[in-house]
Amino acid sequence: MNTILICDDEKDIVNALKIYLEAEGYNTVLAYNGLEAVEKVRENNIELCLMDIMMPLCDGITAMAKIREFSNIPIILLTAKSENTDKILGLNVGADDYVTKPFNPVELMARVRSQLRRYTKLGGSKTEKSDSYIIGNIELNDNSKQVMVDGEIISLTPTEFEILKLLMQNSGTVLSPSEIYRRVWNDEAYGGEGTVAVHIRHIREKIEINPAEPRYLKVVWAHGYKMEKDGAK
Repeated sequence: MNTILICDDEKDIVNALKIYLEAEGYNTVLAYNGLEAVEKVRENNIELCLMDIMMPLCDGITAMAKIREFSNIPIILLTAKSENTDKILGLNVGADDYVTKPFNPVELMARVRSQLRRYTKLGGSKTEKSDSYIIGNIELNDNSKQVMVDGEIISLTPTEFEILKLLMQNSGTVLSPSEIYRRVWNDEAYGGEGTVAVHIRHIREKIEINPAEPRYLKVVWAHGYKMEKDGAK
């Protein structure tokens, strides 16, 4: 049974989320500010976090950055419609997705399930046949769920891993942002193209020597993104 951390300074929202999640069979751990959230993740076997942005003592962005120092659990931000800048900042810092308040419980549960599936796959069995993709000095192993650049393991969030895997599996093929969103999030984009762009930028910062002049992960203007088959400049 998965354990989910709910962090929001509005107790009514926390209580509502607790009811929704426990009705779906999840365990819940509660926090009401960012400092509590970081402590809860350290102290419990948390597998996903629902995190509000605007909170006292320690906001959600700061808390998420601290969590990312020691954990790659999926983090879904709970944001207000007016917090567009914070959404982008959150994705840059390491959020996997966001849901806008007031949220639709059905949509929220779908996003939770999607992120948990991805996280479970990331920690899956290592006894299966190796399934590796190699492009230039980048190696992605879908069995061990590791990515190596120049022989060194790099840390990717579950969402970043799935996007990179998709692009490496289809190296040389241009994939539109909406296609990437549909295949990684298992949902229609509905404006999620901007979310994909932020994750792409984050991946570049981890796999490219010079993210401003990428060797591998290229933008094909007005069409989408592709991984060069041989890392050609």
